[in-house]
Amino acid sequence: MLTLPSMKVLLTGCVLFFMSTSLLAQKNTDVSQAVVTYKFRSNGKDLGGELKLFTNGTQARIARQGAQTEQQFLQFKEGATYQVLNSSGVSYTLKKPFSDYVKAEMLPGIDTIAGVPCKKAKLFIRSNTIEIWYNNDLKIKGTPMITIAPGMGLVLKMIRNGNSETIATNIDYRKIKAEELNWPSKWSNLLDEPAYQRQIIESRYQTVQIFNDEQINFGRKIDNPAGEQANLTYHFSGGTVILKKVKLPETSAGQHLFAELVQRSNGDAYDRTGSVFMIPVDKKVSFLQALQNGVQVLPVYNGRNGKKYQGVTATDEYLPPLELMRFFTSFGVGHFNEQAKIKGYNWADSVVYKQDITALLPSLQGEVWIGVFIGNYDKGGHKASLYFKYYPGDEGEGGNQKKDWMLPAFNTTNLMEMSGQEYATMFDKDSLSVSVDVPAGLKNLRLRYLTTGHGGWGNGDEFVPKQNEIFVDGKRVYHFIPWREDCATYRMLNPASGNFGNGLSSSDLSRSNWCPGTITLPVEIPLPDLKPGKHTFKVAIPLGKPEGTSFSAWNVSGVLIGERE
Repeated sequence: MLTLPSMKVLLTGCVLFFMSTSLLAQKNTDVSQAVVTYKFRSNGKDLGGELKLFTNGTQARIARQGAQTEQQFLQFKEGATYQVLNSSGVSYTLKKPFSDYVKAEMLPGIDTIAGVPCKKAKLFIRSNTIEIWYNNDLKIKGTPMITIAPGMGLVLKMIRNGNSETIATNIDYRKIKAEELNWPSKWSNLLDEPAYQRQIIESRYQTVQIFNDEQINFGRKIDNPAGEQANLTYHFSGGTVILKKVKLPETSAGQHLFAELVQRSNGDAYDRTGSVFMIPVDKKVSFLQALQNGVQVLPVYNGRNGKKYQGVTATDEYLPPLELMRFFTSFGVGHFNEQAKIKGYNWADSVVYKQDITALLPSLQGEVWIGVFIGNYDKGGHKASLYFKYYPGDEGEGGNQKKDWMLPAFNTTNLMEMSGQEYATMFDKDSLSVSVDVPAGLKNLRLRYLTTGHGGWGNGDEFVPKQNEIFVDGKRVYHFIPWREDCATYRMLNPASGNFGNGLSSSDLSRSNWCPGTITLPVEIPLPDLKPGKHTFKVAIPLGKPEGTSFSAWNVSGVLIGERE
């Protein structure tokens, strides 16, 4: 228990402390302009870089280092923040009242930051704990982060989750220049917060639109543009393949590339094989020539079963299409939603397939032919849009861009199915075999392998697990059973899926590495011991036997990738 003298000492100390705080505030009553400099730390270590807060009476601007597409302002008289985005020559503004931000919970204790006595508070934002140190007696006001306590005076320190720290290291009381405050003469294009956040996100990366709501259907009248013109859509193989010559941007170190395909049914109710691909045209024969003139121009792979397979393996004069994405349409998403109303079943409007294809960037620069195939026999078919999205690399991912070597070695997906290209049934008698030359001066050589099994009846390979084996020069280097057990996850993409008496839907059933309404991801097989020279790759799969008119097939594609030393 405290004695009376001890209590007097404690009370005297508190009074003196708050008197000093009050005196500091009085001393600065006519000081309303300053530059506050903040630095960043993580787990007690300096991260480098800094942030400045320019504050002038009722106005303040948060200024980060480097080029910024967004400017952030605080208007204390209005009690509001302003965020101004400049994107592609257009300005967008978000105005948000201080009252809309997360409220802070006061904490006991006072600390001194940059020579200023600060109170403490805590707030919770999206499961993150934010501690702040602030002073609300000074004329200067502001925060280093616009979403953190913009109306609580001057925030001088914040710590997120106990380890990520932003702290004021200096306060320079001086007159703020107009160009430092950089206050806009007007607020252009005021948006609500959802619309503004959409603009913010899309300003951070580059989008190249390849196709926009193109119809992919069977039996259409083909009336293609003359020649091989850029930025025009060509239709081939009865309308089930769309193709366009586009000029893709040069890439930089650390950059990421995603392919995004948006697809919906335009009349076809079934789950169909789809592929996004690039056509190599640097050999004597190309798949482009086959689309233009027929599959007979392609080199033939002779199977031991007596069948001839057109254009499935690389030769000295031909490279098969480079597969960028393998996808499978759902059962009728979009077109059949209204015909399959079920209480509590909220069908999707379309399917969005998005995949990181950064590994294939070296082949996706400059002028290239990009295509989309959806195998179907429906006059309505499907509608599809395709985008390439280029995301800048993270900080620290600088340096020289990798100069990868890439070779599409095989692709058995019969993209010209409706023009007579044979299904991949060669596995019934033998493995698929291809010989390729590996140049010198490569490291981290690997095979990017993609596989899906097909045969849509009970004993077909679509529904029977089958081991895939990869051999190089007779030695097995990889084997696995490609199988998906998560298909029921995508039920809301499949309004036209058949339903069984036991309560299951057809779209729920497990399959050989694919589900209706999903993409199939490749596996990367490391080949560290492969020396320069000619090598033979083989793919072995125990193909199921036909039953009547039903048969199985496997769509496999493989591209060799290596880094040049």
